[in-house]
Amino acid sequence: MSRSLIAAVLAIAGASSLAACQGQHSSEPPIVPIRNMHEQPRYDAQEAATYFTDGRAMRPIVEHTVAQEMEIDPILEDGVDENLDYAPTIPDEVVAGFDGMEALLARGQTRFDIYCVPCHGALGDGEGMVPEVSNVATIRPPTFHDDRIRHMPDGQLYATIRNGLRNMPAYGHVVPVRDRWAIVGYVRALQLSQMDGQ
Repeated sequence: MSRSLIAAVLAIAGASSLAACQGQHSSEPPIVPIRNMHEQPRYDAQEAATYFTDGRAMRPIVEHTVAQEMEIDPILEDGVDENLDYAPTIPDEVVAGFDGMEALLARGQTRFDIYCVPCHGALGDGEGMVPEVSNVATIRPPTFHDDRIRHMPDGQLYATIRNGLRNMPAYGHVVPVRDRWAIVGYVRALQLSQMDGQ
């Protein structure tokens, strides 16, 4: 008998003996090499939980969560409509989400102070700390009080915050959608505040 035939017979016999063990009852406890993976301290779906005050293990959906299969409004998310035209103004649903323009502007000011002031300055005049320290003319941001930016649609300002432009990096990954629109509103308020002397 050749060696290859013997090896094949042994392989078939081994597989048969292993298959015969499947589904057999045993009085011995199973061998579990990683016990904490086998017995996890967790709640199952729909299970009651004493940890939370409402007694539910499954938590409610976080406000403003967007499911993957949800249809997203392109104006709200991208600042452009289906024809790729910029939104002329801040969407009404964003203003309503802040319970009015006053709260939107207050939020916009706090976000502007965090993300925009270092380059654009507190007045939006492009005289921030970063251009002053760098002393490089090519990275000086434009003033928001230039006529070109004053007449820009709100959606274009929003898209610039989201996607970046030239030397300005994109902030879409750190500034949420509503906050981007709030910053746009605050930039418009800054522009109005600086128009008195012009």
